[in-house]
Amino acid sequence: MNILRIDSSARHDGSISRKLLDDVAARLGGPVTTRDLATEPLPQITGTWMGANFTPEADRTDEQRAALAQSDALIAELKAADTILIGAPIYNFSIPAALKAWIDLVARAGVTFRYTENGPEGLLEGKRAIIAIASGGTEVGSEIDFASGYLRHVLGFIGITDVEFVAADRLMIDADASMSKAGDQIGALAA
Repeated sequence: MNILRIDSSARHDGSISRKLLDDVAARLGGPVTTRDLATEPLPQITGTWMGANFTPEADRTDEQRAALAQSDALIAELKAADTILIGAPIYNFSIPAALKAWIDLVARAGVTFRYTENGPEGLLEGKRAIIAIASGGTEVGSEIDFASGYLRHVLGFIGITDVEFVAADRLMIDADASMSKAGDQIGALAA
């Protein structure tokens, strides 16, 4: 099993989402490719990137190919993985900007999804995603959680519909109970 790990917490020391991913990776075993979005920030998409993305591959200039190179590399990592681990702390009720930049670079029409007469179709089927969410006060699944539903939707949009969550939410309210619940969720994951 090839595992792709995406860390998006701006914190390294004391990061709960990173600790949860450590525990999940240990539970699953197997080789892990790690992409740390805090250590290696990704660029935002630009007009040049958009123009390159919507130019047929055979017609792209060298500049356009260069503009898409990072996106191509991220998608290759995603395609090579059987399981994707995503660390997603909740910042201001949603995901970190670093994780949104990764999503913008991997959600590409004709590459990871396509439009059909029946609507969009994800092209990365047969993969599993485990998302470790940490929050200070936002309860995962509540009406103020704009992270978990978005991540489930966007992963499904690119074809990854086997999505599980490990949540250490409301840490500022009862950290011990939250971490215990997350530990139980990790223990219940199929290896």
